[in-house]
Amino acid sequence: MSTPQGENIRLFVVDDHALFREGLVHLLKSHPGFEVIGTYSTIAGALSEVNKKPDVVLLDVDLGAERALDFLKDNQSGEAPLKILIVTAGISDQEAMQLVHAGVRGIFHKHNAPEALCAAICRVAVGDVVLEPDYLKGLFAAVDPKSVDPRPQLSERELFLLRVLLQGLSNKEIASAMHLSEGSVKAILRALFDKTGVRSRSQL
Repeated sequence: MSTPQGENIRLFVVDDHALFREGLVHLLKSHPGFEVIGTYSTIAGALSEVNKKPDVVLLDVDLGAERALDFLKDNQSGEAPLKILIVTAGISDQEAMQLVHAGVRGIFHKHNAPEALCAAICRVAVGDVVLEPDYLKGLFAAVDPKSVDPRPQLSERELFLLRVLLQGLSNKEIASAMHLSEGSVKAILRALFDKTGVRSRSQL
C-alpha cells in the first residue's frame, strides 16, 4: 500500500537494538510500498534529520537512556507533527496513556506478525489510529466521568452575545454593540444554537 498520492510511504526506524533494527529495515525494504529513508539508534540522530519529512516514524519505547516520550516532547510541537507508530515489546498502561496523550498515532507489539506491522504502518500513514487492544481498557479506565464538564465551551464573543441578548436587544442592536454585521451576529447565534442544543432565541 502507498500514500493517497500514489507514492511510497517514507519511513524512519528508531530502535537501539541493532539486530532488531536491521531485521526490521530488511523487512520494510522488501515491501513494495515502503521506502526506508532513515535508520537511527538514538533520538538525537532521528531528530537531526526530521527535515527529510518521513510519512511514519517507527519508534521503540526503550532507547537505553532515552524514552519515546523524549522524542515526542522534542518534535511534536511543530506545525505538522510526525505520525509516530510505537513498536514495542510491551509497556505499562500508564506509559501507553502518556504516549497517546503526547500524540502517537499507534502502539504495536513486536510479537505480532510482519504482515500486521505492514498493515498498521499503512493505516497510520493515511491518518488512522492503531492501538493494541490490551491498552484500550486502561485508556477507558483513565477517563473520569466526573471530570467531564457537560457545559458547552463558549468563546468570549459568544459569551458577550449572550449577555446582550439577555438585555432584549435585536440582531441589529447586537451587531452595533459588537461592531459586527447582522450576518455575523446570525452566524454566532447559529453556533450557539448548535452548542446548546436549542432552536430559538427565547430557548437560548
